[in-house]
Amino acid sequence: MDSEKEFLSNYSLSDYERPSVTADVAAFMISSEGSDNYRKNPENKLQILLIRRGGHPYKDMWALPGGFLQSSETIEECALREIHEETNVMPSSIMPVGVFSKPGRDPRGWIISSAYVSIISEESVKQVGMDDASDAQWFSISFDRDDEGTYHLDLSYEDIRLNALLAEEKTRFGRTEFRITENGGLAFDHAAIIAMALTVLRNEAKNYDAIFDFLPEKFTLTALQKVQETIMNVSVLPANFRRMVSGYVEETDEYVRGEGHRPAKLYTRKR
Repeated sequence: MDSEKEFLSNYSLSDYERPSVTADVAAFMISSEGSDNYRKNPENKLQILLIRRGGHPYKDMWALPGGFLQSSETIEECALREIHEETNVMPSSIMPVGVFSKPGRDPRGWIISSAYVSIISEESVKQVGMDDASDAQWFSISFDRDDEGTYHLDLSYEDIRLNALLAEEKTRFGRTEFRITENGGLAFDHAAIIAMALTVLRNEAKNYDAIFDFLPEKFTLTALQKVQETIMNVSVLPANFRRMVSGYVEETDEYVRGEGHRPAKLYTRKR
């Protein structure tokens, strides 16, 4: 029998068809819109970062930041490099969403995408269209299911509206996969990636692990509650929320003060 060295010397990867590999990042942020009425809390909106494609295929259509894996990097390094090159945003961390490998998902050929979800703090955002992206913008996002079981993914920025329709394909290991029935102006299969990424994020938010990454180191419980409600698209009674989150936060000796407001105690994440 040949030794492993002899086997490898005669082995050729070119004998086998190989896919190209890309990484795509669904980066979410919660933006706060101030209110002129000091008695009302600022309105929070969940947003996702999209780029307008500068070249074919899907030229001028909106897509997730992403690109091709280089031989000198890991797939995670590729994801971080691509989102920074295309948007000037650098996530502090990314979490895997899944692998998208359906034949024909990319008209250029056999291309597999590894998708990630990230949370970007509002304070660190400064996006611009760079590299092969002609523009980069934060889109407000809504994702709900109607009575017939159809999922509606609605994205908006100024006068731009992207409205995709999806159907639930299967759920495995607590993660739902989606089939696109109308792409709504999004490139590739990115509507399905966004839907799955948001589903993963909502599942994580149930046990509070994800929501702290939307906030500064010190925060009020009201701000923490607004983050969870915005991600999950639900409303929670403040007393119930404070009881549920008590095991995840620690009080500080500091308060935040604003005109017309009672001082609110600041908290930190329990380590």
